Amino acid sequence: MLMEDEEGKKSAALLAVINKLVLVILLLVTGLIAIPFFIYLDKQPDSSNKKTADTTIPNVETSKDAVVYWTAPDTSKITDVKQKEQVMYGRELIAHTSKYFGPNGSVLKISNGLNCQNCHLQAGTAVFGNNYGSVASLYPKFRARSGAVENVYKRVNDCFIRSLNGKAIDTASAPMQAIVAYINFLGTNVEKGKKATGSGFKDLAYLIRAADTAKGSVVFKAKCQSCHQVNGEGVLNTDKTEFTYPPLWGKSSYNDGAGLYRIVSFAKYIKYNMPQGATYLNPQLTDEEAWDLAAFVNSQPRPHINTPGDWPDKSKKPIDHPFGPYADNFTEQQHKFGPYPPIEAAQKKGK
Repeated sequence: MLMEDEEGKKSAALLAVINKLVLVILLLVTGLIAIPFFIYLDKQPDSSNKKTADTTIPNVETSKDAVVYWTAPDTSKITDVKQKEQVMYGRELIAHTSKYFGPNGSVLKISNGLNCQNCHLQAGTAVFGNNYGSVASLYPKFRARSGAVENVYKRVNDCFIRSLNGKAIDTASAPMQAIVAYINFLGTNVEKGKKATGSGFKDLAYLIRAADTAKGSVVFKAKCQSCHQVNGEGVLNTDKTEFTYPPLWGKSSYNDGAGLYRIVSFAKYIKYNMPQGATYLNPQLTDEEAWDLAAFVNSQPRPHINTPGDWPDKSKKPIDHPFGPYADNFTEQQHKFGPYPPIEAAQKKGK
């Protein structure tokens, strides 16, 4: 009887061991089958995470709310041989003006050595880079600076006289006709009377204080001096026909009648285009740095031009025009460096 009990216990223990082994084998087999399935799932895109990423960090270029900015028409699609030749000559003159009209110019020696594209970036095609997208569509137009209706020829020669600190060129000459042909071509995709989106300068909020030239000097040394040099003199190329980096002040820079001598315009220009590599989508300067830097650069010496006919209606002068007299009681200092909100408020109240 005892032997039978012992045999029963041994059989039960053996059966328990066998059951455990069977369970372990089943678990191993199940795991081997499941592992590839989980690997497959892990490799699939997480649709919920993708949705979150798309809505929290939208792609600017593909977002349905993104602004579509003007782009220059393609010169390679010009079929008329003579027109294409003239337009491409005009582009060359805009991009390398100094080679033709600078101190060592091959056509005339009448300018300071700057190129038109030093102010109108990428030969006048850059978004918010002072481009020519709206010129053909908006000119002729009335300009308060002259108090008269101006055509494109007048506008181009204004740049020669002020920004290039030079002389006007003959409107009937081949170079002028080429420049105007190029500018007009750039506007062929803009409806007459309309302003191209992304032309001119991108808006920049006013500071609540005056722009600070001392702070601007610090910004210049840190972010501009390596290209434009210690004294803002720029860098001439090896054959001395044009500047690799243009001068920001001094005898070879724009004179005090140029549009960029106004710090509102210059601050907008550098905020969204400078230093090299900056764009309106990826600015490298803070707003304060842009204002202070503009004040510093435009407080440095540069050529002077007499413009007694400018702004015949003093009430039409821009808020940042650096020279009086004005139609208000704010000082010349405040008009040049700000703060501008009080002037703007007074102008609105007056209207």
